[in-house]
Amino acid sequence: MNIQFIISCLYFFLPAYFTNMIPPIARRMKLCDFLDKPVDFNKTFNGKPFLGSHKTWRGVICGILLGLIVIWLQIKLFQFPAVQEISFFDYSGPDVWVFGLLMTTGAVFGDLLFAFVKRRLNIEPGGPFMPLDQTNYVVGAAIFLTGFLKLNIMVWVTLFIATFLLHILFNRIGYLLGIHKNKW
Repeated sequence: MNIQFIISCLYFFLPAYFTNMIPPIARRMKLCDFLDKPVDFNKTFNGKPFLGSHKTWRGVICGILLGLIVIWLQIKLFQFPAVQEISFFDYSGPDVWVFGLLMTTGAVFGDLLFAFVKRRLNIEPGGPFMPLDQTNYVVGAAIFLTGFLKLNIMVWVTLFIATFLLHILFNRIGYLLGIHKNKW
């Protein structure tokens, strides 16, 4: 494994990173307040919140839209040889928007799936659930992209590890800036 491989992994996963990053920022900036409604419609499952009121349509929709904007930027950048060299995916192909939707909705799915799991385990929103709190969107994107795009398992392992470390770093920064409520 070399530095170019790691850069390629991170570049490939940029849409999911932005999809995952925007919900707390959108909440703090009060973007799309009309979408600040729980995804689970405040429903319960076995007496516990299905997901929790903090998982909102604002986060889902803003996340997917920002991820698709990142895909659009990657399409524009793909004309440059240096970008083509680090890309695992042909951003000039006809299926690029399918790829983008799968990656961004997969990232959101991973986050929602593990919120559901946390509620079953009586872990409160924001409570630690390492390493899955930091990597749930990697798992979700991998699930959604597996049938669509064949990648070496080392891509997903690298993304899992790098995302875990980057997530902790950026959440600490977000915590210090008052964007995140928790350090992890």
